[in-house]
Amino acid sequence: MNITRRTFVSTAAGVAVAGMLPNRLFAQAKKPVSPVTITIADVAGNLALTQGMFEAYAAEKADWVSSFAFTKAPAPELPGKIKAQQAAGKVDIDLVLTGTDALSAGVDQGLWIDLGAHKSELPNLESILQPQAFKMQGLAKDQGVVVTYYPSGPLIEYMPDKVATPPKTAQELLDWTKQNKNKFLYARPANSGPGRTLLMGLPYLLGDSDPRDPAKGWSKTWEYLAALGENIEYYPTGTAVVFKELGEGTRDIVATTTGWDINPRALGIVPAEAKVQKLDGFHWVTDAHYAVIPKGVSDEKVAVLMDVLNYILQPKQQAIAYDAGYFYPGPAVKDVTIDMAPQESQDVIKEFGRPEYADWIANNPLETPLEPKQLVEAFRIWDEKIGAKKG
Repeated sequence: MNITRRTFVSTAAGVAVAGMLPNRLFAQAKKPVSPVTITIADVAGNLALTQGMFEAYAAEKADWVSSFAFTKAPAPELPGKIKAQQAAGKVDIDLVLTGTDALSAGVDQGLWIDLGAHKSELPNLESILQPQAFKMQGLAKDQGVVVTYYPSGPLIEYMPDKVATPPKTAQELLDWTKQNKNKFLYARPANSGPGRTLLMGLPYLLGDSDPRDPAKGWSKTWEYLAALGENIEYYPTGTAVVFKELGEGTRDIVATTTGWDINPRALGIVPAEAKVQKLDGFHWVTDAHYAVIPKGVSDEKVAVLMDVLNYILQPKQQAIAYDAGYFYPGPAVKDVTIDMAPQESQDVIKEFGRPEYADWIANNPLETPLEPKQLVEAFRIWDEKIGAKKG
């Protein structure tokens, strides 16, 4: 199938979707005097899921937004860039789409506006979000809004022709890496969804004393990652390299998530026959993408952005988030089913999705990621104790 993450989203906005939530759940923001241009920076790959939503808004509400300008950047680099713009008094990024990484860094540094003051202009998030997505909303500390959600991982992905008997426990994975040096890979957690999901999932797998405290409660995790690192050649700075090397045969097992399993196979980056495995005793570490607004954005644009957020959180737009499985399932709001998604999304999930995911999601615990300060601390410790050993 010839598909990219962007082939269908621009047309998906026109798909008629039943089951719209009552209008009372959504707010009405203040219309600008004249249409504004909104610049969006994506540091999470989120535009694969949401760009069609923004484009649909621009087409439908041309009296609010003249255009959206999209840019992309690595998550670790953006907070410094925003901070420099704020210090100079010239913020040229109006909205940031981020995972928990840059969200947490920005909360820690005080970069994002307090959306608590804008609750009357936002949807009733508790009413519209899936329960687990609403738990993820708590991590934003009123400084962001969940726009997409998935249970994530950690899972391992492997090529069955290379790995006849995949590891079923964390210890078996470590033993396998000792016997197959440089054949396992994951990316730097501060810039990788599967990397940070593995990092946060290990304390549950290993029975650490406090899975919520990387500094004092992860002794088994840091010991395990150090031992694992002895059998890893290097840590890529981003996730895409990991799956490129899996597809090319350089690596035989990688850390993965539901979306990073489905999407690279749909795109032909990884062979369709790749398999996934959960490790015994694992807990899902859920993940979400957030929309955050940097301090320094004009009041007029903030008002427009409130309207934009109301729009993209409606079920008709959320159905676009199924995409090509990149953040599977994807929608953050309740009752958005695959049959509401664009046909091409339905076809991808039918061909490359995995029936076992429904069972695994239903029958294994789901945990929220670390709180922002603890996540920043976990990244720092990993960089110093694990990543630094590879240069």
